[in-house]
Amino acid sequence: MTTRIKFKTVFATLALAASGLASAQTQSLLNVSYDVAREFYKDYNQAFIAHYKKTKGVDVKVDQAHGGSSAQARAVNDGLAADVVTFNTTTDVQFLADNGVVAKDWAKKFPNDASPTTSTMLFLVRHGNPKNIKDWNDLTRPDVKVIVVNPKTGGNGRYAYLGAWGSVREKGGTDAQAAEFVAKLYKNVPVLAKGGRDATATFLQRNIGDVLITFESEVVSVEREFGKGKVDAVYPSVSITAENPVAVVERTVAKKGTAELAKAYLDYLYSDEAQEIAARHAIRPRSEAVLKRHADQFKPIQQFTVAKYFGSLSDAQKVHFNDGGQFDKLYQSGK
Repeated sequence: MTTRIKFKTVFATLALAASGLASAQTQSLLNVSYDVAREFYKDYNQAFIAHYKKTKGVDVKVDQAHGGSSAQARAVNDGLAADVVTFNTTTDVQFLADNGVVAKDWAKKFPNDASPTTSTMLFLVRHGNPKNIKDWNDLTRPDVKVIVVNPKTGGNGRYAYLGAWGSVREKGGTDAQAAEFVAKLYKNVPVLAKGGRDATATFLQRNIGDVLITFESEVVSVEREFGKGKVDAVYPSVSITAENPVAVVERTVAKKGTAELAKAYLDYLYSDEAQEIAARHAIRPRSEAVLKRHADQFKPIQQFTVAKYFGSLSDAQKVHFNDGGQFDKLYQSGK
């Protein structure tokens, strides 16, 4: 009897040790990301986990947290223990850099200014395009209601605002004319959404608005969630290039010891496999070879950069989106 008890104790101890060893071998990582990237990262995470297991022999668990890009940045700054951030505007990463949460030179840590993918802004309209919306000018018509993300809470909204402003400049207009145009556009906005997915829900579930300004990648997400035939994508004559920056959260990885894993996770975003996954989710890959293979999916569109008219996103933040900035003035005057 005593021997049996001893054997049971030994087996229990070995099982516990094995369990602890397995747990120690499984590393976890939290990616805090923007709202409409959840489907892409769900697929990417599976690919990365398999790749890391194959090359390093280590099991990895990747958790996701999604929301408006700026709201996510504030959450990380306030203590949310992200190992990496994958946002849709550089200002949100720079905000964390300014607060010592990510490296000051974060944009130099990875290729393409630490932006492995890009997107652009287009319009989603109801099937058949009943309001015959074709370009930015149509969004200021009195019979058109526009759904857009609040530029103070999400990168989606900032790019929509800057895209509208830049569309006037691209056609030879002045900043004063651009300001007048943007004020008219926001007069047609019945409600400002918190993030990209909230904007889509407002448009399709609450059935508010005639047109949704959003990222090109949201077309695929809408078709997957709501089925094909609900919306039509309208490419305006000109739009803005939206970069998707990434960074390691130094504060977290220093505490957890996950610096190597976090860097590997972001490095793999530049791999052919990851770039292909991005393309399947209508996110424009940086790889010219992958982009060429999906040329039928990514329609050619005249694009301008943030730098062309706004200096940088940080400059645009100060002028347009900080409290009391241009957006506040135009939005209030438009109402």
